[in-house]
Amino acid sequence: MPLLENRYRYADLGLLLLRLGLGVMFVLHGYPKLMGGPEKWAALGGEMRHLGISLAPTFWGLLAAVAETIGGQLLALGLLFRWACGALLATMLVATVSHLAAGDGFSGYAHAVESGIVFLGLLFIGPGKYSVDQQVFPPSRRRY
Repeated sequence: MPLLENRYRYADLGLLLLRLGLGVMFVLHGYPKLMGGPEKWAALGGEMRHLGISLAPTFWGLLAAVAETIGGQLLALGLLFRWACGALLATMLVATVSHLAAGDGFSGYAHAVESGIVFLGLLFIGPGKYSVDQQVFPPSRRRY
């Protein structure tokens, strides 16, 4: 079994690097939206119209900005990891639909699709052993 052990030896380190890189990028991407205030949130949340939702665009925009900024921080820390991945995945789905509706073409929606695929995969994989979740909720105490 030593060959199998070597194959997975750095998987948790890889997850840590992935979490840190994506988390920081999404914090940097979301922070200006969060600080943009109600006008920015309303414009951002207005994209929900492509999903048939026109009620409370400011709320939806704030939610998206929080998902990217706070979700990015949680992702990097590996804290409430699956909730963060779910929120970021939902945000990327709306971003993809918005870009498609605007006719932006592949280069317009590719980033949102790629990020969404990564968040979906991470949702299944989990944060790895170098995470706050692993320390706070060790596998022996989980009930799922």
